[in-house]
Amino acid sequence: MQLDQLQSLYQLPFFELLKKAREVHEAHWPDNEVQLCTLLSIKTGGCSEDCSYCAQSSRYDTNLDREMLMEKKEVMESARAAKENGSTRFCMGAAWKGVQDGTKKFDTVLEIVEHVSTLGMEVCVTLGELGEVEARKLRDAGVTAYNHNIDTSPEHYPEIVTSHTFQDRLDTIRCVQDVGMSVCCGGILGMGESETDRLRMLEVLSNFNPPPESVPINALMPMPGTPLEDKAPIDSFDLIRMIALARIAVPKSRVRLSAGRTGLNDEAQALCFFAGANSIFYGDKLLTAENPQSSKDKALLSKLGLSSQKPNPALMPPSAIENLPLDPAPVGA
Repeated sequence: MQLDQLQSLYQLPFFELLKKAREVHEAHWPDNEVQLCTLLSIKTGGCSEDCSYCAQSSRYDTNLDREMLMEKKEVMESARAAKENGSTRFCMGAAWKGVQDGTKKFDTVLEIVEHVSTLGMEVCVTLGELGEVEARKLRDAGVTAYNHNIDTSPEHYPEIVTSHTFQDRLDTIRCVQDVGMSVCCGGILGMGESETDRLRMLEVLSNFNPPPESVPINALMPMPGTPLEDKAPIDSFDLIRMIALARIAVPKSRVRLSAGRTGLNDEAQALCFFAGANSIFYGDKLLTAENPQSSKDKALLSKLGLSSQKPNPALMPPSAIENLPLDPAPVGA
């Protein structure tokens, strides 16, 4: 989908946009199901990157307690608890610039993945930059999807991160797709970006080939000590519009209502689900940020008549689409 198409949709009256998004959603996702994902930080803090939104960067004084890579036993306990609580996907995040084959930390992660994959849940990891060798080994160990968000538009990206480039992000995503692994990739709203930046982000995502398996839409949760700590919360109607646009732009991808849900009341979340969100992060914490409690989520889903989607650990990545570019996105457009 191109920028001018997204701009035209974004300018529609609110309910007209939601109606179009709902039609797309029902065409591709007819069951009233929501994917429940649990996210665990398996290595916290001490990251060398300078992502302006992140409390885990070692460049900022955020008073975050640094924690080394968790032991396999601890991770398995959390994974089992997540499964018992209803999660169908277990996501593990490590605050690193990236991983490299042949290192002790990467070998440990592979072992952890192999054990978590035996529980019958989908397995997702986010470990920073990686190459084709690392991507293939993660796939073979049992990773269902690799998370690597593009965060914002290519144009706004240098205002948010300088320790790596937007193209570095795309290169990692390309490596993941080249080995036949699914990509989980989205962005963050509320980082001082313009409306055009938000739409450009969706334009890039919609031109991935193959498409992302899932698209997390996050609202910034300003972290004390980070450069973005004073940013005002994003308007809930802006978030709902972006959920609707994401559903239209990537119709076969799961759209995940992610960070920032603590700032939404039940009614706003219900509109997000109506607009096309069919996945949430589920549990008490997202890496270092708060998240609605599981019991509250269960109650809301029950009110809306939504059920939990069953796990699919044998999930195949989306197929490439003919007539789309092989490169993930037109960065220079």
